[in-house]
Amino acid sequence: MLNLDQIKKDYQEALAHYKKRIVVCAGTGCIANGSLKIYSALKDSLAMHSLDVSIELKAHDEHDHDVLISGSGCQGFCQVGPLVTVEPDGVLYAHVKPEDADEIVGQTIVQGKLIDRLLYVNPADGRHCKGAGDIPFYTRQKRTALKECGHLDPENVNEYISHGGYFAARDAYQKYSAEELCKLYQDSGLRGRGGGGFSTGLKWELTRRQVNEKKYIVCNGDEGDPGAFMDRSILEGNPHSVVEGMMIAAAAVGADEGYVYVRMEYPLACTRIRKAISVAEELGILGDNVFGSGKSFRISVVEGAGAFVCGEETALLASIEGKRGMPNPKPPFPAESGLYGKPTVINNVETLALVPVVMREGVEAFRKVGVAKSPGTKTFALTGHVANTGLIEVPFGTTLRQIIFEIGGGVLDKDGKINNEAFKAVQIGGPSGGCLTREHLDMSLDYDSLGAVGAMVGSGGLVVMNDSSCMVKIAHFFMSFIQNESCGKCTFCRIGTRRMLEILTRITEGKGVLEDIDRLEELSVNINKASLCGLGQTGPNSVLTTLRYFKHEYLAHIEEKRCPAGVCTALLRYEIIPEKCIGCTACARKCPAQCITGTVKQPHVIDQDKCIKCGSCYKACKFNAISKG
Repeated sequence: MLNLDQIKKDYQEALAHYKKRIVVCAGTGCIANGSLKIYSALKDSLAMHSLDVSIELKAHDEHDHDVLISGSGCQGFCQVGPLVTVEPDGVLYAHVKPEDADEIVGQTIVQGKLIDRLLYVNPADGRHCKGAGDIPFYTRQKRTALKECGHLDPENVNEYISHGGYFAARDAYQKYSAEELCKLYQDSGLRGRGGGGFSTGLKWELTRRQVNEKKYIVCNGDEGDPGAFMDRSILEGNPHSVVEGMMIAAAAVGADEGYVYVRMEYPLACTRIRKAISVAEELGILGDNVFGSGKSFRISVVEGAGAFVCGEETALLASIEGKRGMPNPKPPFPAESGLYGKPTVINNVETLALVPVVMREGVEAFRKVGVAKSPGTKTFALTGHVANTGLIEVPFGTTLRQIIFEIGGGVLDKDGKINNEAFKAVQIGGPSGGCLTREHLDMSLDYDSLGAVGAMVGSGGLVVMNDSSCMVKIAHFFMSFIQNESCGKCTFCRIGTRRMLEILTRITEGKGVLEDIDRLEELSVNINKASLCGLGQTGPNSVLTTLRYFKHEYLAHIEEKRCPAGVCTALLRYEIIPEKCIGCTACARKCPAQCITGTVKQPHVIDQDKCIKCGSCYKACKFNAISKG
């Protein structure tokens, strides 16, 4: 039988024979920026320095080596990638290029010296940080689901085992009954990280109670939120954690088959989860007689075509069955009648990655993090007008202030400089989430608190906006996304969101009327109540929250025909300030509509009837002699 303890012992003993380890981030973002070329350049340079290098750690290897070099999954801080880590020194180099390889090997590997120009510089104080241990972006987080991403080789199952991997699955099959497992996860308080926030243990218990010889476990990896890549990061960086989570879920409900549904736009994630499943089968972790329990469990991967609605569980199941991805009314719930009509558990990637953690650390330890009704941590995709962007993971109960100003490093103003006074709003929860304001900065981030103010945890999108953002335009952007992604099955979502988008378009073009605000609110309420699935039910959230907290901006667009942020093109007006204009003619030469006239060294004039409001004159003027408003 598979001996996890022996594999762990052998791996750790073999690793101790290496003096240094170089980890090159091989997540999608860093690969796109050339990290695989860096990996090759480092290998070549190590060879030129006559160092004993390995790219694969082998068990029972009792010889000493100089360097182990390996790739990792996404480390979350894509903004400063490609990233290269040198262990055991804890050195993290940012913005690395292939031509830096010789210097890294010669200075850091051979001589043990730091290369200052490759260290991350904290924009708040200009301090050079040696590694993740003193970079505020990392130190203010508590990485749990993402903990191993960036540290272990995602394609090496032995390294996953050496970090304690599959021990929880073994215990689930050997030490616990299905009832005990369901109770353990209900006691833990683990809730789904995919948006709904339903109790994971209760979902399992409802499925376990169904009397049926066939049951399924489905991993929802259809991550459609713009800018969000938490699930992709886990599948790329620690795919075995998802496999292990599915195994424990299967033991809890009595399932013998599972599916991972992942977007085809995530080719690296598809490759790595497939490889993880294949290796687990080869080792005997998956298959028949799992851990000598007499039970079987197998997993297949299904690639989705990239429809946002397929993140909704009944639409996802339809897609796996080969049907068009459209939702169905509930009840029956998937726990009763899911995939092919059989009882089915659907958990998202992040939830499943946390499942082994709960058993490994224990219920009490898990509940100590977060807040009472939302224990544990949550990943967020932090983007927008902040100094540090990327994937973060924080305990529930963390505030927006801590995320934006400490982890995010502060708000960037329109000139790209840190200026926290420029903060205007944050959009949280993805396209179905809501916009919050300065008054919410100290609110606890958890399922219940966010729901009370019209927002939601959702899948974890978190977009920070400064005072150059137009909230009507933001609502228009998210409604446009929702409308495009509506599958069209139910009238309220298909037609209602179309009408809302038309109204928002009118307002941003200066054609809105006061009655449009009432129409938006009425449509929002009806779409929320009557839509078939979560896409429609939560789709109007961005409109409702911007109406609630930024109504004055809607009124400015409608009553004054003015965009306070100067974003809505149709409402813009460019004017030359005579006192500042020196008649250099730069604006006239750049104007594609040739609507600027005047004499050299004399103030010029813009013909408002001919102006197409492209902003070319505004950008060309070096004397701030053109106003925009």
